[in-house]
Amino acid sequence: MLYITKRVHFSASHRLFNPTFNDQKNDEIYDKCNNFYGHGHNYILEVTVRGIPNPQTGYVIDLKKLKRILNDTIVDKVDHKHLNFDVDFLKGVITSVENLAVIFWKILKEEIKEAELYKIKLYETENSYVEYFGEPVEVNRF
Repeated sequence: MLYITKRVHFSASHRLFNPTFNDQKNDEIYDKCNNFYGHGHNYILEVTVRGIPNPQTGYVIDLKKLKRILNDTIVDKVDHKHLNFDVDFLKGVITSVENLAVIFWKILKEEIKEAELYKIKLYETENSYVEYFGEPVEVNRF
């Protein structure tokens, strides 16, 4: 079994808050990330798939195709957007990096056919990221 990873970047803003909490509780939990107008990140999304190389091509998956899938289904929809307002598939979601990873997984699982989706690694900052392997997790919605 071989594992292959493609990395893409996007920039986006978001606000972390839960509308069922009062302002004080949102401030206590989310601190600066609860800024009313949002704040931004330069995200890095790494998607790892696994499989056996096709004997005719030598590819587990054509990386150009994987990049196209990532751009068409995720990056083009979130890049330079406000995640809370501009992205249909994130409406009503607490836009934490954890929830983003789960939602991105669900989208990509439907699109990647040639290999098995193995892992998503989503960096929110250079030093903070989430890794998700597809285990059942509920997305926090309001």
